[in-house]
Amino acid sequence: MGSLFAQALFAMLLIASMVAVSTSNKDWQHGNYSGWGYNHGPYHLNKTNGSNKIVVGGSEKWHYGFNYADWSLKNSSFYVQDTLVFEYDPPNNTTRPHSVYMLPNLWSFINCDLSQARMVGSPTQGGGDGFEFVLKSWQPYYFACGEHNGAHCKDGMMRFFVFPKLRGWHY
Repeated sequence: MGSLFAQALFAMLLIASMVAVSTSNKDWQHGNYSGWGYNHGPYHLNKTNGSNKIVVGGSEKWHYGFNYADWSLKNSSFYVQDTLVFEYDPPNNTTRPHSVYMLPNLWSFINCDLSQARMVGSPTQGGGDGFEFVLKSWQPYYFACGEHNGAHCKDGMMRFFVFPKLRGWHY
Protein backbone atom coordinates (compact mmCIF):
# COMPACT_ATOMS: atom_id res chain seq x y z
CA MET A 1 0.00 0.00 0.00
CA GLY A 2 2.82 2.40 0.89
CA SER A 3 4.51 1.86 -2.47
CA LEU A 4 1.32 2.65 -4.36
CA PHE A 5 0.83 5.82 -2.29
CA ALA A 6 4.44 6.88 -2.99
CA GLN A 7 3.96 6.32 -6.73
CA ALA A 8 0.72 8.31 -6.74
CA LEU A 9 2.37 11.14 -4.82
CA PHE A 10 5.33 11.14 -7.20
CA ALA A 11 2.96 11.23 -10.19
CA MET A 12 1.01 14.16 -8.76
CA LEU A 13 4.19 16.10 -8.01
CA LEU A 14 5.57 15.39 -11.48
CA ILE A 15 2.37 16.57 -13.19
CA ALA A 16 2.08 19.64 -10.92
CA SER A 17 5.69 20.58 -11.70
CA MET A 18 5.12 20.17 -15.44
CA VAL A 19 2.00 22.35 -15.35
CA ALA A 20 3.69 25.01 -13.21
CA VAL A 21 6.71 25.26 -15.48
CA SER A 22 4.69 25.25 -18.69
CA THR A 23 2.38 28.01 -17.49
CA SER A 24 5.21 30.11 -16.06
CA ASN A 25 6.95 29.95 -19.45
CA LYS A 26 3.80 30.69 -21.43
CA ASP A 27 5.30 33.66 -23.23
CA TRP A 28 8.33 31.81 -24.68
CA GLN A 29 6.55 31.69 -28.03
CA HIS A 30 6.78 35.49 -28.09
CA GLY A 31 10.54 35.48 -27.45
CA ASN A 32 10.20 36.61 -23.82
CA TYR A 33 12.43 34.02 -22.20
CA SER A 34 15.52 34.45 -20.07
CA GLY A 35 17.76 32.11 -22.05
CA TRP A 36 18.12 29.54 -19.26
CA GLY A 37 17.83 25.90 -20.20
CA TYR A 38 19.57 24.05 -22.96
CA ASN A 39 20.69 25.09 -26.41
CA HIS A 40 18.64 23.55 -29.18
CA GLY A 41 21.60 23.46 -31.54
CA PRO A 42 20.64 24.55 -35.06
CA TYR A 43 16.95 24.45 -34.13
CA HIS A 44 15.49 27.32 -32.14
CA LEU A 45 12.11 28.09 -30.71
CA ASN A 46 10.66 30.39 -33.33
CA LYS A 47 8.46 33.43 -32.86
CA THR A 48 5.97 32.45 -35.54
CA ASN A 49 2.85 30.36 -35.30
CA GLY A 50 4.57 27.54 -37.19
CA SER A 51 5.86 24.33 -35.71
CA ASN A 52 9.31 23.96 -34.13
CA LYS A 53 12.01 21.32 -34.50
CA ILE A 54 13.53 20.54 -31.13
CA VAL A 55 16.57 18.31 -30.65
CA VAL A 56 15.90 16.13 -27.62
CA GLY A 57 18.54 17.00 -25.03
CA GLY A 58 19.71 20.02 -27.02
CA SER A 59 23.45 19.84 -27.62
CA GLU A 60 23.62 16.74 -25.37
CA LYS A 61 21.43 14.76 -27.80
CA TRP A 62 20.13 11.32 -26.66
CA HIS A 63 22.62 9.48 -24.43
CA TYR A 64 22.96 7.58 -21.16
CA GLY A 65 23.37 9.63 -17.97
CA PHE A 66 21.71 12.91 -19.02
CA ASN A 67 18.59 14.00 -17.11
CA TYR A 68 15.93 14.23 -19.83
CA ALA A 69 13.07 14.78 -17.36
CA ASP A 70 14.85 17.94 -16.19
CA TRP A 71 15.55 18.95 -19.80
CA SER A 72 11.88 18.59 -20.79
CA LEU A 73 10.74 20.67 -17.81
CA LYS A 74 13.21 23.45 -18.61
CA ASN A 75 12.17 23.41 -22.28
CA SER A 76 8.48 22.94 -21.64
CA SER A 77 6.99 25.03 -24.42
CA PHE A 78 6.12 22.10 -26.67
CA TYR A 79 3.18 22.46 -29.03
CA VAL A 80 1.03 20.15 -31.13
CA GLN A 81 2.75 19.74 -34.53
CA ASP A 82 6.23 20.42 -33.06
CA THR A 83 8.83 17.87 -34.09
CA LEU A 84 11.17 16.17 -31.64
CA VAL A 85 14.49 15.19 -33.22
CA PHE A 86 16.26 12.24 -31.58
CA GLU A 87 19.98 12.14 -32.40
CA TYR A 88 22.22 9.36 -31.10
CA ASP A 89 25.16 7.32 -32.33
CA PRO A 90 24.37 4.03 -34.04
CA PRO A 91 25.76 1.05 -32.12
CA ASN A 92 29.44 0.32 -32.63
CA ASN A 93 32.40 -0.99 -30.62
CA THR A 94 32.70 2.18 -28.53
CA THR A 95 29.10 3.33 -27.95
CA ARG A 96 26.14 1.75 -26.24
CA PRO A 97 23.09 1.20 -28.42
CA HIS A 98 20.09 3.43 -27.80
CA SER A 99 16.51 3.35 -28.96
CA VAL A 100 13.34 5.33 -28.37
CA TYR A 101 10.12 3.82 -27.08
CA MET A 102 6.80 5.49 -26.48
CA LEU A 103 5.28 4.27 -23.23
CA PRO A 104 1.49 3.87 -23.00
CA ASN A 105 0.85 5.70 -19.72
CA LEU A 106 2.25 7.47 -16.66
CA TRP A 107 2.58 4.26 -14.61
CA SER A 108 4.72 2.65 -17.29
CA PHE A 109 6.81 5.82 -17.38
CA ILE A 110 7.32 5.95 -13.60
CA ASN A 111 8.30 2.26 -13.46
CA CYS A 112 10.21 2.13 -16.77
CA ASP A 113 7.90 -0.72 -17.74
CA LEU A 114 8.48 -1.31 -21.44
CA SER A 115 6.25 -4.39 -21.70
CA GLN A 116 3.53 -2.52 -23.62
CA ALA A 117 5.70 0.24 -25.08
CA ARG A 118 6.03 0.82 -28.82
CA MET A 119 9.43 1.31 -30.46
CA VAL A 120 9.47 4.55 -32.44
CA GLY A 121 13.24 4.68 -33.04
CA SER A 122 15.53 1.68 -33.49
CA PRO A 123 19.21 1.67 -32.43
CA THR A 124 20.28 2.54 -35.99
CA GLN A 125 17.81 5.39 -36.65
CA GLY A 126 19.48 8.05 -34.48
CA GLY A 127 22.60 8.44 -36.59
CA GLY A 128 23.31 11.37 -38.86
CA ASP A 129 20.50 13.89 -38.58
CA GLY A 130 18.58 11.51 -36.33
CA PHE A 131 14.92 10.74 -36.73
CA GLU A 132 11.92 12.95 -36.21
CA PHE A 133 8.80 12.39 -34.15
CA VAL A 134 5.87 14.78 -34.65
CA LEU A 135 3.68 15.58 -31.65
CA LYS A 136 0.43 15.17 -33.58
CA SER A 137 -2.12 15.29 -30.76
CA TRP A 138 -2.97 17.14 -27.59
CA GLN A 139 -2.01 14.30 -25.25
CA PRO A 140 0.87 13.31 -22.98
CA TYR A 141 3.77 11.56 -24.71
CA TYR A 142 6.05 9.35 -22.60
CA PHE A 143 9.46 8.51 -24.09
CA ALA A 144 12.24 6.21 -22.86
CA CYS A 145 15.29 4.34 -24.08
CA GLY A 146 14.41 0.66 -24.21
CA GLU A 147 17.90 -0.80 -24.24
CA HIS A 148 19.19 -3.31 -21.68
CA ASN A 149 15.69 -4.25 -20.48
CA GLY A 150 14.93 -0.71 -19.36
CA ALA A 151 18.21 -0.06 -17.54
CA HIS A 152 18.86 3.04 -19.66
CA CYS A 153 15.45 4.33 -18.59
CA LYS A 154 15.84 3.44 -14.90
CA ASP A 155 19.53 4.03 -14.24
CA GLY A 156 20.54 6.26 -17.15
CA MET A 157 17.72 8.83 -16.82
CA MET A 158 16.81 8.33 -20.48
CA ARG A 159 13.13 9.10 -20.09
CA PHE A 160 10.94 12.18 -20.29
CA PHE A 161 7.43 13.19 -21.10
CA VAL A 162 5.82 16.15 -22.81
CA PHE A 163 2.25 17.35 -22.96
CA PRO A 164 2.15 19.65 -25.98
CA LYS A 165 -0.01 22.73 -25.80
CA LEU A 166 -2.40 23.84 -28.50
CA ARG A 167 -0.88 26.68 -30.48
CA GLY A 168 -2.66 30.00 -30.18
CA TRP A 169 -4.11 29.42 -26.73
CA HIS A 170 -3.25 32.12 -24.24
CA TYR A 171 -3.56 31.87 -20.48
